[in-house]
Amino acid sequence: MKPAAFSYHRPGSVAGAVGLLRDLGDDAKIIAGGQSLVAMMNFRLARPEHLVDIRRVPGLDHIRRDGAALRIGALVTHHAVETASLGPEFDVLSRAMRWVGHLPIRTRGTIGGSLAHADATAEWCLLAVLLDALILVEGPAGRRSVAAGDFFQGVFTTALAPDELIVEVVFPRPAPRATLTEFAERRGDFAIVAAAVDLDLPRVVLGGVAPVPFVVPHLPASRRSQHTESALWAHLAEAAVDAVQVRDEPGISAHYRRGLVRTLVERACAEAEQACADAERARAEAEGAR
Repeated sequence: MKPAAFSYHRPGSVAGAVGLLRDLGDDAKIIAGGQSLVAMMNFRLARPEHLVDIRRVPGLDHIRRDGAALRIGALVTHHAVETASLGPEFDVLSRAMRWVGHLPIRTRGTIGGSLAHADATAEWCLLAVLLDALILVEGPAGRRSVAAGDFFQGVFTTALAPDELIVEVVFPRPAPRATLTEFAERRGDFAIVAAAVDLDLPRVVLGGVAPVPFVVPHLPASRRSQHTESALWAHLAEAAVDAVQVRDEPGISAHYRRGLVRTLVERACAEAEQACADAERARAEAEGAR
């Protein structure tokens, strides 16, 4: 199918894009990589009268460290993060990109577009909540920062106003013992369940079990003196299973989805610990070679 007719706009600045959104109102949509919006338009699930193309807006395609934080521009693609050298502090972001669709999607899809689309199983949405990201948005009133935990408000619904766009995402703290894993029927399909963990907090965030990324509540602080690693992972997995409220759906029972939650949380814990150990080993080898 082909999309319904629309008018095309290409601003040269963030201010120009914001001005168009303000003037065109609810009938305008931002497009960058277009990996979600174009498909929805082709199926007539979305019928915007105006597309505001920000792909050539300068200043939105950076990846840079700012002290302990990492700042990523809204136009940075998944593949750019996948191939970036982020160091062990933020390598979780690069490793997670292997789960994002297929290579053509990763080379065009953007971090800002994924967050704005707000699919509750999307990797960037889970990572943003897991790592306490701040989402910087700009509108006619200026720039403001929204905590990722407050940004996602429902099914494909965010705290963005119609005349605002995402300009940057800030990951404020290192996460050397974090990872994301997921399960789909075919590689590259949307995940049935996704699990992201940060063992240093600990925190578990799930996709596919709620309208927004689901933070498993009431997890105890990590105490290795009281738990072996495998026992701690099993404890976190059981806490996640107990917290989710899912029901049977066509082709996927609640029992099956809970089983995926248990398996994926334990797997994510093991992968996070292994990634941290590998980074420490590589650092030790590099220091020994000097």
